[in-house]
Amino acid sequence: MDTQPALDVVLTDEPADADVAVVADSLDEFNLSASGVQDRRALAVFVKDPSTGQTLGGLTGRTSLGLWFVDLLYLPDSLRGSGLGSRILQQAEAEARHRGCVSGVVYTINFQAPDFYKRHGWTEFGRIPSEAGVSRIFLSKRLG
Repeated sequence: MDTQPALDVVLTDEPADADVAVVADSLDEFNLSASGVQDRRALAVFVKDPSTGQTLGGLTGRTSLGLWFVDLLYLPDSLRGSGLGSRILQQAEAEARHRGCVSGVVYTINFQAPDFYKRHGWTEFGRIPSEAGVSRIFLSKRLG
């Protein structure tokens, strides 16, 4: 016999910040109770125009339980090829090491930057194809 109360399961492509926070905070609490470690922190490196303060690109991610997750890395075309992307990645990696991370994880798309990451010591560990020749490429890097 089902003793669960009736609940609404809601699908959305516009989640409210408060709803996302419930999920993230609750998972953090679960992880803390299971591991005894509460170390999830955002990690970002931004490139800003010094005259306007406008963000032009950068890297976003997080560290948690000894892992560094790169979520996004973007530079406009005009800034690519200058070494700036390498500098951003190296700065984020140094901070991840400082926080005690032993590995990093990222996924990129085959037309984005897999070779960029590989040049910086990242190793492909998986590839998932989808439509029209597009593949997600998963990479990791040992930081120790």
